[in-house]
Amino acid sequence: MTKVYPWGDTRRYNSYSGYFKREFGGRVQKLTIDAGFTCPNRDGTVGLGGCTYCNNDAFNPSYCTPQKSITQQIEEGIEFHAVRYRRADRYLAYFQAYSNTYAPLEKLRALYSEALSHPKIIGLVIGTRPDCVDEAKLDYFQQLNSKYYIALEYGVESCYNRTLQLINRGHTFEQSVWAINETSKRGIRVGAHFIFGLPGETQEQMLAEADIISKLPLHTVKFHQLQIIKGTIMEQQYTTNPEWFKLFSMDEYFNFLADFIERLNPNFVIERFTGEAPPRYLAVPPWGNLRTDQLMIAFEKVLEKRDTWQGRLFESKV
Repeated sequence: MTKVYPWGDTRRYNSYSGYFKREFGGRVQKLTIDAGFTCPNRDGTVGLGGCTYCNNDAFNPSYCTPQKSITQQIEEGIEFHAVRYRRADRYLAYFQAYSNTYAPLEKLRALYSEALSHPKIIGLVIGTRPDCVDEAKLDYFQQLNSKYYIALEYGVESCYNRTLQLINRGHTFEQSVWAINETSKRGIRVGAHFIFGLPGETQEQMLAEADIISKLPLHTVKFHQLQIIKGTIMEQQYTTNPEWFKLFSMDEYFNFLADFIERLNPNFVIERFTGEAPPRYLAVPPWGNLRTDQLMIAFEKVLEKRDTWQGRLFESKV
């Protein structure tokens, strides 16, 4: 007999695609938008140089550039995805590059209103930092949330302040907890992003993060393995001091992930497990020419072989 898990399907983790099917009854596609934001650890407000691992060009689709209007990026994004995702006829505007709440509220209103005025856009997904929101901005998103699908995704990256200092994040984990709690209590969907393999963290510390974040009111989570991106401060560090880094092999990473999600709150929707940057941006060779969907199949085989699933050990941890 096929096992059905607490989130309502037979996959061994609470998948983003499964969540969207339950939420919308069909496919909804995210369209990445670059609205020309920056970050407070780039412009000198809290630091300079940005996060040591960051090169946003490695993650933006080709149509994405702040020289184009929001509307133009949406139209080109729909055209870009039309070949691969023919069934999608509803879209979420995904403000991804840099910190997309790092501006006065009036500017945010103008940008988000333009996106929501498009007839095929049914909501917003906004990537930002926990130190780039305040109560006024969150109240505004609460108002939007009554009419549209609104999700805020915070780059948390690590639960450890020492790590956050090492990678020049410019905020603390306590600030992340505040932002997540304040967003959730307004009824807004809230997500968090984490990187595994950051310098200075042991595997035991990374595993312990499952217990730490499982207590937070998160709706979605994103995980990915550390990748060394060309043109970043981290590439310079890796070249000079490679002993600081323990990069996962694919097998090591998937077994670590299996250990991790066993401890993870089963209510969390897992949006992704791996990061994918074009090979030309990578200073360290990737695991192979595997697409994200192929990596997911390989990971699910690990879960099946171990006969484990998300949250299997969660109850014993609360």
